[in-house]
Amino acid sequence: MPAEDFGLAEALPFPFLALVGQYEMKLALLLTLINPAIGGVLLIGPRGTGKTTAVRGLLDLLPPVERSACFYGCLPEDIESGGIDAVCPDCAQKYARGDSLTRTDRVKLIELPLNALLEDVVGGIDERAAIHERMRLKRGILAHADLNLLYVDEVNMLERSITDAILDAAASGRYTVRRASISATYRSRFALIGSMNPEEGDLRPQIMDRFGLRVVVEGLLDPAQRLEAYHRTHAYLTNPRQTIAAFSEVTQTALDEIAAAKSLLPKVILPDEVAQAGIRLVQSLKIDTLRAEVTLFEAARAFAAADGRTTVTLDDLQQIAPMALRLRRSDFMSKFIESLAREDEAIRGQFNQ
Repeated sequence: MPAEDFGLAEALPFPFLALVGQYEMKLALLLTLINPAIGGVLLIGPRGTGKTTAVRGLLDLLPPVERSACFYGCLPEDIESGGIDAVCPDCAQKYARGDSLTRTDRVKLIELPLNALLEDVVGGIDERAAIHERMRLKRGILAHADLNLLYVDEVNMLERSITDAILDAAASGRYTVRRASISATYRSRFALIGSMNPEEGDLRPQIMDRFGLRVVVEGLLDPAQRLEAYHRTHAYLTNPRQTIAAFSEVTQTALDEIAAAKSLLPKVILPDEVAQAGIRLVQSLKIDTLRAEVTLFEAARAFAAADGRTTVTLDDLQQIAPMALRLRRSDFMSKFIESLAREDEAIRGQFNQ
């Protein structure tokens, strides 16, 4: 009789750098690893174009991050902002001794399951504790995504309540769960990566605005690239470990370059003339949301850091602008504001008669 399968199969994702073509998609994902302040990535395209494969392939490229070593999530910045009373007694003693409150860990890729319920996403009553007549909350997916990447496939198919929960958590970097007489607040500082097939429905403007970079993923047009993609896929399906080993050297090189870019990022400056050019571009496109500038400038800083430079140039903005600014202009809001302006003018005109 075969041994029981406990669902512990090893994850062997298709190597990210084995993907053929799709330069813009790969660039957007790598920039998000370098600078999470970009605000995440939305991949838009038909089925079978490698969107999910690319995201899962990031596993071997995820950089290190400092996490709290405390059960309560205490961090040094808590003390800096709120004093020693802002952390638990154990962490206060560790801080006084000069011990570290954090530990180094790798950024993780947290996937939102297709069948996730609202309680799975935000957290709820711990059923194991409830059996023993104790009330305790368990962390949800959003809390587990703190300082990680949260990947939502088919993001345009989410239930409204789950979409709202993700939006609120992403906007504030924390969220509160209340169940009966107990409540808990969790950190949720994650980079959001979504993918969608526009054939299956539109995305609500509220969640579209939360994504920093927007990439349109099309099928490969070059026959040679399509054939090469087939050969690599066939090799991976035949022997995943061999395919991963074949790309291990370039993967390690990319990992080192990402780490170097993250270290350089705090030193990257945005000259005023470049910033003014970016603002003029956003205004000329009649884009209202201020997230356009945030994404454009932060992605340009990451692009410069990836190139080993400490100053953003106009060429950096030109490279990034299509990904950062597409799908941001609202024709509805433009017409709505124009209608209000005409109405206000008519009202003021009544006083001039």
